[in-house]
Amino acid sequence: MNKQIVLLPGDGIGSEIMESAEKVLDAVAGEFGHSFTLQEHAIGGAAIDQYDTPLPETTIEACQKADAILLGAVGGPKWDALPADKRPEKGLLGIRKELGLFANLRPVKGFPSLLHASPLKEHIIDGSDILIIRELTGGLYFGKPSERQNNGNAVVDTLHYHRDEMERIIDKAFQSARLRHHHLTSVDKANVLESSRMWREIVEEKSKAYPDVVVEHLLVDAAAMKLITQPDQFDVMVTENMFGDILSDEASVLTGSLGMLPSASVRSDGVGLYEPVHGSAPDIAGEGIANPLGTILSVALMLRHSFQMEAEAAAVERAVRECLEQGYYTSDLHITDGQLVSTAQMTEAVLENMTVKSVSDSICSMYV
Repeated sequence: MNKQIVLLPGDGIGSEIMESAEKVLDAVAGEFGHSFTLQEHAIGGAAIDQYDTPLPETTIEACQKADAILLGAVGGPKWDALPADKRPEKGLLGIRKELGLFANLRPVKGFPSLLHASPLKEHIIDGSDILIIRELTGGLYFGKPSERQNNGNAVVDTLHYHRDEMERIIDKAFQSARLRHHHLTSVDKANVLESSRMWREIVEEKSKAYPDVVVEHLLVDAAAMKLITQPDQFDVMVTENMFGDILSDEASVLTGSLGMLPSASVRSDGVGLYEPVHGSAPDIAGEGIANPLGTILSVALMLRHSFQMEAEAAAVERAVRECLEQGYYTSDLHITDGQLVSTAQMTEAVLENMTVKSVSDSICSMYV
Protein backbone atom coordinates (compact mmCIF):
# COMPACT_ATOMS: atom_id res chain seq x y z
CA MET A 1 0.00 0.00 0.00
CA ASN A 2 1.65 3.23 -1.16
CA LYS A 3 0.73 6.50 0.54
CA GLN A 4 1.77 10.00 -0.51
CA ILE A 5 2.93 12.06 2.47
CA VAL A 6 4.01 15.70 2.35
CA LEU A 7 6.55 16.75 4.99
CA LEU A 8 6.52 20.37 6.15
CA PRO A 9 9.49 20.77 8.54
CA GLY A 10 8.87 24.49 9.02
CA ASP A 11 10.98 26.42 11.52
CA GLY A 12 13.09 26.02 14.65
CA ILE A 13 13.36 22.39 15.70
CA GLY A 14 11.01 21.37 12.88
CA SER A 15 13.69 19.86 10.66
CA GLU A 16 15.19 17.87 13.57
CA ILE A 17 11.94 16.26 14.67
CA MET A 18 10.93 15.65 11.05
CA GLU A 19 14.04 13.50 10.64
CA SER A 20 12.72 11.38 13.51
CA ALA A 21 9.34 11.06 11.81
CA GLU A 22 10.96 9.93 8.55
CA LYS A 23 12.91 7.21 10.35
CA VAL A 24 9.79 5.93 12.08
CA LEU A 25 7.88 5.86 8.79
CA ASP A 26 10.75 3.90 7.23
CA ALA A 27 10.58 1.43 10.10
CA VAL A 28 6.81 1.04 9.78
CA ALA A 29 7.15 0.47 6.04
CA GLY A 30 9.79 -2.19 6.60
CA GLU A 31 8.06 -3.98 9.46
CA PHE A 32 4.56 -4.02 7.95
CA GLY A 33 5.23 -4.12 4.22
CA HIS A 34 4.00 -0.65 3.28
CA SER A 35 5.37 1.99 0.94
CA PHE A 36 5.40 5.70 1.76
CA THR A 37 6.38 8.33 -0.79
CA LEU A 38 7.68 11.42 1.02
CA GLN A 39 7.91 14.94 -0.41
CA GLU A 40 9.31 17.89 1.52
CA HIS A 41 7.98 21.43 1.06
CA ALA A 42 8.38 24.80 2.76
CA ILE A 43 5.97 26.53 5.13
CA GLY A 44 6.14 29.27 7.74
CA GLY A 45 9.28 31.31 8.28
CA ALA A 46 11.39 29.03 6.13
CA ALA A 47 8.99 29.66 3.24
CA ILE A 48 9.09 33.41 3.85
CA ASP A 49 12.87 33.37 3.60
CA GLN A 50 12.80 31.36 0.39
CA TYR A 51 9.59 32.47 -1.35
CA ASP A 52 8.51 35.67 0.46
CA THR A 53 5.26 34.01 1.58
CA PRO A 54 4.46 31.68 4.49
CA LEU A 55 2.47 29.37 2.19
CA PRO A 56 3.83 28.99 -1.36
CA GLU A 57 1.57 27.75 -4.14
CA THR A 58 3.86 24.77 -4.67
CA THR A 59 3.23 23.71 -1.06
CA ILE A 60 -0.53 24.06 -1.45
CA GLU A 61 -0.53 22.04 -4.67
CA ALA A 62 1.54 19.26 -3.13
CA CYS A 63 -0.67 19.07 -0.04
CA GLN A 64 -3.82 18.93 -2.17
CA LYS A 65 -2.49 15.80 -3.88
CA ALA A 66 -1.26 14.13 -0.69
CA ASP A 67 -2.90 11.42 1.39
CA ALA A 68 -1.63 13.13 4.55
CA ILE A 69 0.63 15.97 5.68
CA LEU A 70 3.12 15.95 8.55
CA LEU A 71 4.13 19.32 10.00
CA GLY A 72 7.06 20.16 12.29
CA ALA A 73 6.46 23.66 13.66
CA VAL A 74 6.21 27.26 12.46
CA GLY A 75 7.26 30.62 13.87
CA GLY A 76 10.11 32.28 15.68
CA PRO A 77 11.38 35.71 16.78
CA LYS A 78 13.12 36.20 13.43
CA TRP A 79 9.75 36.92 11.81
CA ASP A 80 7.91 38.61 14.70
CA ALA A 81 8.15 42.10 13.21
CA LEU A 82 6.50 41.16 9.92
CA PRO A 83 2.94 42.33 9.07
CA ALA A 84 0.16 40.01 10.25
CA ASP A 85 -0.50 38.61 6.78
CA LYS A 86 3.18 37.71 6.36
CA ARG A 87 3.70 35.94 9.69
CA PRO A 88 4.72 32.25 9.68
CA GLU A 89 1.52 31.25 11.50
CA LYS A 90 -0.48 32.37 8.46
CA GLY A 91 1.01 29.42 6.63
CA LEU A 92 -0.53 26.97 9.09
CA LEU A 93 -3.92 28.70 9.12
CA GLY A 94 -3.81 28.92 5.35
CA ILE A 95 -3.12 25.25 4.69
CA ARG A 96 -5.91 24.24 7.08
CA LYS A 97 -8.30 26.46 5.14
CA GLU A 98 -7.08 25.35 1.71
CA LEU A 99 -7.57 21.69 2.62
CA GLY A 100 -10.88 22.11 4.49
CA LEU A 101 -9.56 20.56 7.70
CA PHE A 102 -12.51 21.07 10.04
CA ALA A 103 -11.78 18.65 12.89
CA ASN A 104 -8.92 19.06 15.34
CA LEU A 105 -8.02 15.89 17.26
CA ARG A 106 -6.00 16.30 20.43
CA PRO A 107 -5.23 13.10 22.35
CA VAL A 108 -4.07 13.56 25.92
CA LYS A 109 -2.67 10.48 27.62
CA GLY A 110 -0.84 10.12 30.90
CA PHE A 111 2.15 7.79 30.58
CA PRO A 112 2.79 5.97 33.89
CA SER A 113 6.50 6.84 33.90
CA LEU A 114 5.69 10.56 33.55
CA LEU A 115 2.96 10.86 36.17
CA HIS A 116 5.30 12.68 38.51
CA ALA A 117 5.75 15.49 35.96
CA SER A 118 2.07 16.42 35.97
CA PRO A 119 0.97 19.37 38.13
CA LEU A 120 -1.85 17.13 39.38
CA LYS A 121 -1.48 14.41 41.98
CA GLU A 122 -0.52 11.10 40.41
CA HIS A 123 -3.67 9.25 41.50
CA ILE A 124 -5.77 11.85 39.64
CA ILE A 125 -3.99 11.68 36.29
CA ASP A 126 -3.26 7.93 36.41
CA GLY A 127 -5.26 6.12 33.73
CA SER A 128 -6.29 9.26 31.87
CA ASP A 129 -6.66 8.79 28.11
CA ILE A 130 -8.70 11.53 26.43
CA LEU A 131 -9.38 12.47 22.83
CA ILE A 132 -10.56 16.07 22.50
CA ILE A 133 -12.27 16.84 19.18
CA ARG A 134 -12.57 20.54 18.38
CA GLU A 135 -14.46 22.15 15.51
CA LEU A 136 -11.81 24.12 13.66
CA THR A 137 -13.30 26.32 10.94
CA GLY A 138 -16.41 28.00 12.38
CA GLY A 139 -17.71 29.76 15.46
CA LEU A 140 -16.55 32.94 17.13
CA TYR A 141 -13.13 33.00 15.47
CA PHE A 142 -14.55 33.22 11.96
CA GLY A 143 -17.97 34.90 12.34
CA LYS A 144 -18.75 38.25 10.73
CA PRO A 145 -19.03 41.01 11.73
CA SER A 146 -16.00 41.09 13.99
CA GLU A 147 -15.09 44.73 14.47
CA ARG A 148 -14.92 47.89 16.54
CA GLN A 149 -18.02 50.08 16.30
CA ASN A 150 -19.34 53.42 17.54
CA ASN A 151 -16.02 55.24 17.06
CA GLY A 152 -14.21 52.50 18.89
CA ASN A 153 -16.47 52.58 21.94
CA ALA A 154 -18.21 49.29 21.16
CA VAL A 155 -17.10 45.97 19.76
CA VAL A 156 -18.84 42.97 18.22
CA ASP A 157 -17.70 39.39 17.57
CA THR A 158 -20.12 36.97 15.95
CA LEU A 159 -20.55 33.31 16.85
CA HIS A 160 -21.90 31.75 13.68
CA TYR A 161 -22.44 28.13 12.65
CA HIS A 162 -24.33 26.32 9.92
CA ARG A 163 -26.09 23.13 10.94
CA ASP A 164 -23.91 21.06 8.59
CA GLU A 165 -20.75 22.42 10.24
CA MET A 166 -21.99 21.09 13.56
CA GLU A 167 -23.21 17.81 12.11
CA ARG A 168 -19.92 16.84 10.51
CA ILE A 169 -17.81 17.41 13.63
CA ILE A 170 -20.35 15.62 15.84
CA ASP A 171 -20.39 12.66 13.42
CA LYS A 172 -16.59 12.57 13.60
CA ALA A 173 -16.77 12.45 17.40
CA PHE A 174 -19.24 9.55 17.43
CA GLN A 175 -17.09 7.65 14.94
CA SER A 176 -14.01 8.24 17.09
CA ALA A 177 -15.84 7.09 20.23
CA ARG A 178 -16.64 3.83 18.47
CA LEU A 179 -12.92 3.28 17.90
CA ARG A 180 -12.17 3.84 21.59
CA HIS A 181 -14.33 3.18 24.67
CA HIS A 182 -17.79 4.11 23.34
CA HIS A 183 -18.26 7.14 25.57
CA LEU A 184 -18.79 10.67 24.24
CA THR A 185 -18.91 13.89 26.27
CA SER A 186 -20.43 16.82 24.39
CA VAL A 187 -19.43 20.21 25.80
CA ASP A 188 -21.56 23.32 25.31
CA LYS A 189 -23.13 26.30 27.07
CA ALA A 190 -26.74 25.40 26.35
CA ASN A 191 -28.04 27.26 29.41
CA VAL A 192 -27.00 30.57 27.80
CA LEU A 193 -26.18 30.30 24.08
CA GLU A 194 -28.59 29.53 21.25
CA SER A 195 -25.73 28.01 19.24
CA SER A 196 -25.14 25.56 22.08
CA ARG A 197 -28.80 24.64 22.21
CA MET A 198 -28.69 23.74 18.50
CA TRP A 199 -25.44 21.86 19.14
CA ARG A 200 -27.04 19.79 21.91
CA GLU A 201 -30.11 19.05 19.75
CA ILE A 202 -27.87 17.73 16.96
CA VAL A 203 -25.91 15.53 19.37
CA GLU A 204 -29.18 13.99 20.55
CA GLU A 205 -30.35 13.45 16.97
CA LYS A 206 -27.04 11.88 15.93
CA SER A 207 -26.94 9.61 18.98
CA LYS A 208 -29.81 7.55 17.53
CA ALA A 209 -27.44 6.37 14.78
CA TYR A 210 -24.82 5.35 17.36
CA PRO A 211 -26.76 3.38 20.00
CA ASP A 212 -23.55 1.72 21.20
CA VAL A 213 -22.06 5.08 22.29
CA VAL A 214 -22.98 6.51 25.70
CA VAL A 215 -23.54 10.27 25.48
CA GLU A 216 -22.98 12.78 28.28
CA HIS A 217 -23.67 16.53 28.06
CA LEU A 218 -21.56 18.94 30.12
CA LEU A 219 -21.58 22.72 30.32
CA VAL A 220 -18.16 24.09 29.45
CA ASP A 221 -17.43 25.42 32.95
CA ALA A 222 -18.27 22.07 34.50
CA ALA A 223 -16.14 20.31 31.88
CA ALA A 224 -13.17 22.57 32.68
CA MET A 225 -13.45 21.70 36.36
CA LYS A 226 -13.87 17.97 35.73
CA LEU A 227 -10.78 17.90 33.49
CA ILE A 228 -8.72 18.83 36.52
CA THR A 229 -10.54 16.83 39.18
CA GLN A 230 -11.56 13.67 37.29
CA PRO A 231 -9.71 13.48 33.95
CA ASP A 232 -9.96 9.69 33.91
CA GLN A 233 -13.75 9.99 33.53
CA PHE A 234 -13.42 11.24 29.93
CA ASP A 235 -13.02 9.22 26.75
CA VAL A 236 -13.92 11.39 23.74
CA MET A 237 -14.86 15.05 24.17
CA VAL A 238 -16.39 17.13 21.36
CA THR A 239 -17.05 20.85 21.33
CA GLU A 240 -17.12 23.99 19.22
CA ASN A 241 -14.11 26.06 18.24
CA MET A 242 -13.47 28.45 21.14
CA PHE A 243 -14.41 26.00 23.90
CA GLY A 244 -12.18 23.40 22.27
CA ASP A 245 -9.29 25.84 22.02
CA ILE A 246 -9.43 26.52 25.76
CA LEU A 247 -10.14 22.99 26.97
CA SER A 248 -7.48 21.33 24.83
CA ASP A 249 -4.85 23.75 26.12
CA GLU A 250 -6.01 23.11 29.68
CA ALA A 251 -5.78 19.36 29.14
CA SER A 252 -2.32 19.63 27.57
CA VAL A 253 -0.69 20.38 30.93
CA LEU A 254 -1.97 17.13 32.45
CA THR A 255 0.87 15.06 30.99
CA GLY A 256 3.61 17.32 32.33
CA SER A 257 5.25 18.12 28.97
CA LEU A 258 4.03 19.62 25.70
CA GLY A 259 6.76 17.60 24.02
CA MET A 260 4.66 14.45 24.41
CA LEU A 261 1.48 15.66 22.73
CA PRO A 262 0.47 14.99 19.10
CA SER A 263 -2.46 16.53 17.24
CA ALA A 264 -4.32 16.20 13.97
CA SER A 265 -6.52 18.39 11.78
CA VAL A 266 -8.63 16.24 9.47
CA ARG A 267 -11.58 16.23 7.10
CA SER A 268 -14.25 13.65 6.26
CA ASP A 269 -12.29 11.72 3.62
CA GLY A 270 -9.43 10.99 6.02
CA VAL A 271 -6.91 13.48 4.66
CA GLY A 272 -5.27 15.25 7.56
CA LEU A 273 -2.43 17.42 8.79
CA TYR A 274 -0.53 16.01 11.75
CA GLU A 275 1.74 17.96 14.09
CA PRO A 276 3.10 18.00 17.64
CA VAL A 277 1.51 20.50 20.00
CA HIS A 278 4.80 22.13 21.03
CA GLY A 279 6.09 25.13 19.12
CA SER A 280 9.24 25.69 17.09
CA ALA A 281 11.43 26.13 20.21
CA PRO A 282 13.99 28.40 18.49
CA ASP A 283 16.02 28.62 21.69
CA ILE A 284 17.12 24.97 21.34
CA ALA A 285 17.07 24.66 17.55
CA GLY A 286 20.18 22.98 16.22
CA GLU A 287 21.27 21.61 19.59
CA GLY A 288 19.91 18.11 19.00
CA ILE A 289 18.03 17.98 22.30
CA ALA A 290 14.41 18.45 21.16
CA ASN A 291 11.88 15.85 22.25
CA PRO A 292 10.80 13.92 19.12
CA LEU A 293 8.04 11.92 20.83
CA GLY A 294 5.21 14.38 20.10
CA THR A 295 6.08 14.14 16.40
CA ILE A 296 6.46 10.36 16.52
CA LEU A 297 3.06 10.08 18.20
CA SER A 298 1.69 12.37 15.47
CA VAL A 299 2.91 9.76 12.98
CA ALA A 300 0.87 7.19 14.91
CA LEU A 301 -2.18 9.44 14.64
CA MET A 302 -1.63 9.71 10.90
CA LEU A 303 -1.37 5.94 10.53
CA ARG A 304 -4.61 5.46 12.46
CA HIS A 305 -6.83 8.26 11.19
CA SER A 306 -5.71 8.81 7.59
CA PHE A 307 -4.53 5.31 6.66
CA GLN A 308 -6.61 3.07 9.00
CA MET A 309 -3.40 1.28 10.01
CA GLU A 310 -4.40 0.46 13.57
CA ALA A 311 -1.77 -2.22 14.24
CA GLU A 312 0.97 0.02 12.92
CA ALA A 313 -0.19 2.99 15.01
CA ALA A 314 -0.36 0.81 18.12
CA ALA A 315 3.18 -0.45 17.46
CA VAL A 316 4.54 3.10 17.35
CA GLU A 317 2.67 4.09 20.52
CA ARG A 318 3.85 0.96 22.31
CA ALA A 319 7.47 1.68 21.34
CA VAL A 320 7.19 5.20 22.77
CA ARG A 321 5.71 3.89 26.01
CA GLU A 322 8.43 1.28 26.35
CA CYS A 323 11.17 3.89 25.82
CA LEU A 324 9.80 5.90 28.71
CA GLU A 325 9.47 2.79 30.88
CA GLN A 326 13.11 1.97 30.12
CA GLY A 327 14.09 5.36 31.54
CA TYR A 328 15.04 7.26 28.40
CA TYR A 329 14.16 10.94 28.58
CA THR A 330 14.88 14.25 26.90
CA SER A 331 15.58 17.35 28.95
CA ASP A 332 11.96 18.60 28.92
CA LEU A 333 10.65 15.49 30.71
CA HIS A 334 12.40 16.05 34.06
CA ILE A 335 12.80 12.37 34.88
CA THR A 336 15.08 12.01 37.88
CA ASP A 337 15.99 8.34 37.51
CA GLY A 338 16.91 7.41 33.95
CA GLN A 339 19.12 8.18 30.99
CA LEU A 340 19.17 11.65 29.44
CA VAL A 341 19.30 11.29 25.65
CA SER A 342 19.43 13.47 22.55
CA THR A 343 16.80 13.74 19.83
CA ALA A 344 18.62 11.16 17.72
CA GLN A 345 19.15 8.77 20.63
CA MET A 346 15.49 8.90 21.65
CA THR A 347 14.48 8.19 18.06
CA GLU A 348 16.84 5.21 17.89
CA ALA A 349 15.39 3.88 21.15
CA VAL A 350 11.89 4.05 19.64
CA LEU A 351 13.06 2.25 16.50
CA GLU A 352 14.75 -0.45 18.54
CA ASN A 353 11.59 -1.09 20.55
CA MET A 354 9.53 -1.32 17.38
CA THR A 355 11.92 -3.86 15.87
CA VAL A 356 12.24 -5.94 19.01
CA LYS A 357 8.48 -6.12 19.42
CA SER A 358 7.97 -7.02 15.77
CA VAL A 359 10.57 -9.82 15.91
CA SER A 360 9.06 -11.10 19.16
CA ASP A 361 5.57 -11.19 17.63
CA SER A 362 6.90 -13.04 14.58
CA ILE A 363 8.61 -15.69 16.73
CA CYS A 364 5.45 -16.18 18.82
CA SER A 365 3.32 -16.57 15.68
CA MET A 366 5.49 -19.52 14.59
CA TYR A 367 4.26 -21.55 17.56
CA VAL A 368 0.56 -20.70 17.36
